Parts: sequence; structure tokens; C-alpha cells
Amino acid sequence: MDEGMLAIIVAPLLLFLIFVAPIWLILHYRSKKQVAQGISDEEYGTLVELAERAEKMAERIHTLEAILDSDSPDWRNKV
Repeated sequence: MDEGMLAIIVAPLLLFLIFVAPIWLILHYRSKKQVAQGISDEEYGTLVELAERAEKMAERIHTLEAILDSDSPDWRNKV
């Protein structure tokens, strides 16, 4: 292998090891730490609020389907 070919391989490898790898490791272990800590109180509150909204939406959909069933019994077949 000549020196030109070696430089083509070594230069990107050095750039990766100097810049990309440390940032990658820092971000990886930071995210693992956040996962290990669980969700925060704010995130839990948001999750509960979203679950309540989903339940209300499911109730509304059920009501709308009941109305459509009574007004137009064949509506499901038209879709």
C-alpha cells in the first residue's frame, strides 16, 4: 500500500476518532442516564393529560359512529 492510499484511509479515521467518536459517546451515555432516571414529573403529567385526551377522543368517536349508524346504516360499507 503506498503512502497516498494510506493517507486517504488514515485522515478520515483520525477525524472520526478526534471529533465524532467523543461526541457520539457523550450523547449515548447522556441518553442512557436519562432513560435510567425515568420520566420527570412534568413528563408524567403530560402523559396523563394525553391519556385523558385519548379517552375523550375515543368516546367522541364512539358517539359519532353511533349517530352515523342510526342515520346511515350503510356508511361503513361506503368507505
